[in-house]
Amino acid sequence: MKSTAPRVTHRVAVIGGDGIGPEVIAEALKVVRAGGVELDTTFFDLGGARYLRDGEVLSDDTLAALGEFDAILLGAVGTPGVPPGVIERGLLLKLRFSLDLYINQRPFTGTAPGHTQPHSFVVIRENTEGSYAGEGGVLRKGTVHEVATQGSVNTRFGVERCIRYAFELAAQRERKHVTLVHKTNVLTFAGDLWQRTFDAVATEFPQVGVAYNHVDAACIYFVQDPHRYDVIVTDNLFGDILTDLGGAVSGGIGLASSANLNPARTGPSLFEPVHGSAPDIAGKGVANPLAAILSAALMLDHLGESATADAIRAACNAPVSGSTIAVGDEICRRLQGNR
Repeated sequence: MKSTAPRVTHRVAVIGGDGIGPEVIAEALKVVRAGGVELDTTFFDLGGARYLRDGEVLSDDTLAALGEFDAILLGAVGTPGVPPGVIERGLLLKLRFSLDLYINQRPFTGTAPGHTQPHSFVVIRENTEGSYAGEGGVLRKGTVHEVATQGSVNTRFGVERCIRYAFELAAQRERKHVTLVHKTNVLTFAGDLWQRTFDAVATEFPQVGVAYNHVDAACIYFVQDPHRYDVIVTDNLFGDILTDLGGAVSGGIGLASSANLNPARTGPSLFEPVHGSAPDIAGKGVANPLAAILSAALMLDHLGESATADAIRAACNAPVSGSTIAVGDEICRRLQGNR
């Protein structure tokens, strides 16, 4: 009797979060399983609603538990009534910093308004330094003499590993090109570090073409000429802003997926749609689950299930409409029809 190797089961922590998060994550998990990938899922109740209920954001014990999984799939977090920064810094940034998720990878494929040909580029955003590192403070708060500072932390170590990842990715792609996006003419300290590091790493990849854009020019090119880009590498803040614009010119933020990666694999990586929790439409069954589904495909790439990830992306290419559940069902039908 011929033996068959058992399917690998991947242990995935699931954070549905707030608003539409649980709805879109449910569809993403349904699609992954329809693609034939086995997941052992554990659900964690984290987000704005949890904070409002009992004051919990992300305890050290929960963080340690999350660190034992193969990957983390996150829906969206954010609830009206939670002060700004509580969830962002206490949950999202704490996960990024503690798990060393130093690469934020966001792919964009679509046809921008006013264009007839599709574009395909990926933004590599440094994910653990820059303006989000938390350097700064407030002096004499609430007075007419108040002073607020917000520093940007840029280390050669952090910048180089991000840039090197971008070049390694570009070397595997057809166009083999990397564009550095920064503001070197004004941010002369951080910008100089990024530019010198970029130039140094580029010498190790002679097969990869290079370019530089100021971030304000890149915003224009995203709209007017997105085809010029293949791989973009940039700092934390610029990457956050640019990738929302990337979603807008690639079919909408409801299609924008992202991977928060620990390429060294010293812990799990985290995958999430770029969109927010959209509390105004939560529970109505009208949220677009495609960004969550495509984020799950990025998770499958990371877990060594690239064939299924590619099949999911192909199934999402053709137009689809309907309720949240109906869209998930249609993607499942397409996947199973191609198996």
